[in-house]
Amino acid sequence: MEAHATPAEPVADAPVANAAETGVGTDSSASQSRWLDPREREVWLALRHLLWSLQPAVDRQLQRDSGLSGPEYSVLATLSEDPQGMVRSGTAARMLGWGRSRLSHLLRRMEAKGLIARSCSPDDGRGQDIALTSAGRSAIVEAAPGHVDFVRSVVFDPLSPEQQDALREACHRISAAIESSGTCEAVCEAEDSGCDEGPAA
Repeated sequence: MEAHATPAEPVADAPVANAAETGVGTDSSASQSRWLDPREREVWLALRHLLWSLQPAVDRQLQRDSGLSGPEYSVLATLSEDPQGMVRSGTAARMLGWGRSRLSHLLRRMEAKGLIARSCSPDDGRGQDIALTSAGRSAIVEAAPGHVDFVRSVVFDPLSPEQQDALREACHRISAAIESSGTCEAVCEAEDSGCDEGPAA
């Protein structure tokens, strides 16, 4: 649970400041930290609320309308954008911004559902190819229209073109800062999953 400052330390018209984010109520040893000012705190809390609410909303919409999870849809969409419907696992991980372990577990479940097929890459025998099956293609074709409508209604309709451009730039800058911070899950340098993984049971 997050610690909160005393009621004597309000931030503008917002609720009581969060001590862990503003530095109010912390000991002097942390006095050199770059604590958030009231405006920055409002930005951070707005972003945090967005991050915590958007993905569950996406998952609910997809599950309700097509029976897919958000990650499953993302994999199918990535494969469907390839002319051959096939992508190396390491390439898919980098495109999705996921670590190898997360992708591997998801692919195993998707293969068991018949949405994708995995095979050793004929190029070098080490990497793994992920292919879209006919069932997977049907699933993405069926799910895409409703999902696009949802994305448009919650992301694009509320924003002007200028705000959309600003959002894109902000996302790129924050993503680059995360990658350079060294806190990424083995994401940005994911290697191809090996071919020692058998097919899903």
